[in-house]
Amino acid sequence: MCRFVVIPGIAAAAMDAPLSKPDEAYPWLLANILPSGVRGLAFAALIAAIVSSLASMMNSISTIFTMDIYHSYIRCDASEHQLVHIGRWASSIALLVAVVIAPMLTGLDQAFQYIQEFTGFVSPGALAIFLAGFFYPRATLRGALLAAVGSFVFSALMKIGFPSLPWMDRMGIVFLLCCAVMVVTGSKSEAQRNVCTYEHSLFATSRWFNISAVIIMAILVGIYWLWW
Repeated sequence: MCRFVVIPGIAAAAMDAPLSKPDEAYPWLLANILPSGVRGLAFAALIAAIVSSLASMMNSISTIFTMDIYHSYIRCDASEHQLVHIGRWASSIALLVAVVIAPMLTGLDQAFQYIQEFTGFVSPGALAIFLAGFFYPRATLRGALLAAVGSFVFSALMKIGFPSLPWMDRMGIVFLLCCAVMVVTGSKSEAQRNVCTYEHSLFATSRWFNISAVIIMAILVGIYWLWW
């Protein structure tokens, strides 16, 4: 999805496109650069990327509500059939909420940036928890919960206290704060009680995969460095 958002914006800026707002970059490029056949293919690729992102979000919403809330606190003895049924209802309700909220975003200059900014209330804590779970042997469940809650709290406080701070910078600071929470609440004895052992082969990758990953990261760093 990033290639449909970042690259068109860079191209439109390089071409001095006459845009009234940044969200018009992709439609302007489709209308003025691509021929008819390729234009339809590019639009289909955009729709496919959106549907793919939507599907993953719906899967996450239904899984979190069904397993972490319904099955854990509401009905612990629910059958597999009931869990699937509840997951479908959770996805349907989430879609209805999105349909109601979506028209409210039409007046924004940059809808994508707005969405990413408030997604950034969650992602710093999630990243801190993920990295600590893999690489910090003293990480605990209590620290993970505090980091998850702290991601919201820290982001909201910085949004209110420093409204002019760019949202990406705020995400970086909140990530470091969440990491600090994980470190402060770390306990080796508590972590050892909940440790999971995995085989190293589970995370093994081929040499060609590693080389390709490094090349892609270098290209992305170069693009951001040049156009930031």
